[in-house]
Amino acid sequence: MTATSDSKPVLMFDSGIGGLTVLREARVLMPERGFIYVADDAAFPYGNWEGEALTARILSLFEDLIAEHRPEICVIACNTAFTLAGAALRERFPEMTFVGTVPAIKPAAERTRSGLVSVLATPGTVKRAYTRDLIQSFASQCHVRLVGSENLARMAEAYIRGEPVSDEAVLAEIAPCFVRKDDRQTDIVVLACTHYPFMANLFRRLAPWPVDWLDPAEAIARQARRKVPLIDGAAHPEDYDFAVFTSGTPDFATTRLMQGFGLDIR
Repeated sequence: MTATSDSKPVLMFDSGIGGLTVLREARVLMPERGFIYVADDAAFPYGNWEGEALTARILSLFEDLIAEHRPEICVIACNTAFTLAGAALRERFPEMTFVGTVPAIKPAAERTRSGLVSVLATPGTVKRAYTRDLIQSFASQCHVRLVGSENLARMAEAYIRGEPVSDEAVLAEIAPCFVRKDDRQTDIVVLACTHYPFMANLFRRLAPWPVDWLDPAEAIARQARRKVPLIDGAAHPEDYDFAVFTSGTPDFATTRLMQGFGLDIR
């Protein structure tokens, strides 16, 4: 197949603009595909939502998104959304392929030398049974500290837009990740929110000692590529590569940011 009409888009979903970290990697691996980026900014941030209400909202959104855009695949570029609603999405839409984002606890457990791993996430991701099951399954021999930041996703959104963020405020959010135990100390911090990798250089500068900041974006993109058929000879379609904001009114800085990623606002 070579016609661009045969190349269905990839739908990338996040609570805000953090999923752009995954989009950036996915575009490299899937140059023949168009992308639709959906930001549920009207409900941002997800971390403090009650589980039942947020699941209902996500399912309702996908009823409309799948019907309107008919994507090849849906990438849930949000740990909070997928650890909460991933199973419900797959049950509700069995004919759709979903690739989710979960805390990278397994690779962290495989890489750590000290055995001290921290997971920097939102409160919603920290309290999910899904996250604790990952620890039990893959990191039972490690000391894993779960750090649920109330403020860091909002701060990351501001930082991505170029707004000033104080070093002291950021350090207060990441400081609980750094643990000393006997003669060992934390050597890996899992970035369990897709917003956080945008601040990785700031984290490195402020950290009390060097650690591996584990960004799952590339792994998510690779998994999506495995699930998306490669269409030989297909040109990149011209009718996709746009962003949808559930608020309907992204501000000027956000609009400029989307344009920088090659996305129109619709």
